[in-house]
Formats: sequence, structure tokens, C-alpha cells
Amino acid sequence: MVFGRSDRRQQTVAADPVTLKILVAGGFGVGKTTLVGAVSEIKPLRTEERLTEAGRPVDDLQGVEAKSTTTVAMDFGRITVNDQLVLYLFGTPGQDRFWFLWDELARGALGAVVLADTRRLADSFAAIDYFERRGLAFTVAVNCFDGADRYPPEAVRDALDLDPEVPVMLCDARERDSARDVLIAVVEHAMRTGGRRREPALP
Repeated sequence: MVFGRSDRRQQTVAADPVTLKILVAGGFGVGKTTLVGAVSEIKPLRTEERLTEAGRPVDDLQGVEAKSTTTVAMDFGRITVNDQLVLYLFGTPGQDRFWFLWDELARGALGAVVLADTRRLADSFAAIDYFERRGLAFTVAVNCFDGADRYPPEAVRDALDLDPEVPVMLCDARERDSARDVLIAVVEHAMRTGGRRREPALP
């Protein structure tokens, strides 16, 4: 009589993929919503509102004069990198008055992308400082806007005073493959450095 035990041994149960949380951060109008939308395999969840006259005193539109909406809470998307890895993407709001949301969004994140615009490079400092203080691994991705000056990654590293191990790369946030490469770079960097190396100091 055959019980089929050997058949059961040969059957392999597909393991659930590893899911990781990645933040997409940066200054106002740098392309965070665009990057999440370009790479997400699901329709992104967006919390955008139209810019109003009342917000002009606090929203610096220099360099992004054509921008008509802004993220007020977060963007959310998902990308399956391969059978073993799924990334959940959380785009952070870029304006100072919404920074109280960052601590909650950063909870449980493996790493982060800091999008940068060479026309407004100083807008990246706040996000970089935030992740450095919390010991969260991050990669700087320069979004190559049409008409913006192009600089080599090492020049951007020097301008932002980044540690040597922080990856710096060029990207086009509108292009899926380019955005995917950025996210893979974040995961690889976080794995090398151990992701969250330390917890933030208590105030």
C-alpha cells in the first residue's frame, strides 16, 4: 500500500515574500509623488490638496512655480522587486508644517530615499538631518529635471556634506526603471549598514 509520504516531502511550499517599508522624502516639489506613482504596481494612494493663496506665505514656490498641488499626509505605493521581496513605499510631505507626520511614517522603515533637485539643493538638508539623527539608512537620488544643471554624484555628495558610505545617484523620477534602481540601491545600502543602526535619542 502506497501512502504517498515521499510525494509530500517533494512538495515545496512557496514562502511568503519579505515585505519592507521604504520612505521617499525630500523638499517641496522635488518629485516624491511622481516617483511613487511611476514605480507602484498598484494605484498609488495620494493625499494631495490644491495650493491656495492662503498658503503662499509659507509655501516656497521658487523653482516650482507651476506646481498646483501638494501632499498633506503621505503617498503610498507598492512594488514587487522579485518573488522574495516586496517594497511598501511611503512618500512624506515636503512642507515644514506637516513634519509632525514624519515620526509616525518612519516607524518600522528599513531605509529612505532623499530626492534632491540641484536647483534647490538646500531643501534636502532637513530630510538628510532627520535620517542621520535617527540612524536610518538612506540614499540620495538627484531627480534630473529638464533644464536643470547636471552635476556628478561626487559633487552632490560634497555639496550636501554626506558621509562616504551614503549612496548618491542620478535618476528620473518619471521613469519606472530609474525609480526601481533607486529603491534597490536603498535596500542594498540598508542591508549593508544594518538598516536602523540606533534609535533616536529621547528629547
